Amino acid sequence: MMFTWTLLFLFPSVMAVSWPSGTYTLIKPQSGCPSNWQIGWRHQDNEDKNNQNSVSSPHHFEGSFGRNTKMYYCTKNTDSGSGSWPKGNYCILKYGSYCPSGFSTGSIHWDDEDSNNANDKSGVLPSGTYDRNTKINYCCRSDGSYSTAIRLPTSRAFYLLRFTSSCQNVIGMNVREEYVKTDDEDNNNANSVSGSHPLKSGTRNTQLHYCYYY
Repeated sequence: MMFTWTLLFLFPSVMAVSWPSGTYTLIKPQSGCPSNWQIGWRHQDNEDKNNQNSVSSPHHFEGSFGRNTKMYYCTKNTDSGSGSWPKGNYCILKYGSYCPSGFSTGSIHWDDEDSNNANDKSGVLPSGTYDRNTKINYCCRSDGSYSTAIRLPTSRAFYLLRFTSSCQNVIGMNVREEYVKTDDEDNNNANSVSGSHPLKSGTRNTQLHYCYYY
């Protein structure tokens, strides 16, 4: 027992870390979701004319990225877990009525293609509105420095989103920034944002900045 406690003191990274309690959603990487989380996807019908969709190359998103965009999601829909999300500068996706403690909520609204709109969805998705357009709700925080590494599970790759700084550092994980750009409706474009939302580039089109941890 003495050896075990000494090892944990000298090498805290060997301590098992579980995902924080509460409900929330993360972007699904190609390596899959944490065990017992729920999976869902959203297909967005993007602009038909002179489409300028783009995605990082290489990237690690589960989905399809051509003239339209299909993103997959991992949702923790029970309060299981331990502790709270650590202080830092990052965003996750909201699931349910409330963000976990320490986060502020906001949203991004995509004005998807008007003509012959083929938006679709399946499974469990982050809170939002999924009809002819797409609105996703987020949980963001900026109560710590991105350069101060936070402790999260390291057993498999995952994504966070940038908020007001560079990608948040995570203990024991490498990080690279990746992006998805959607070419949204050209005519009478109604893209909008509210509250605390991830870093977004563009007005009529939408480019979000994701942090891939591996």
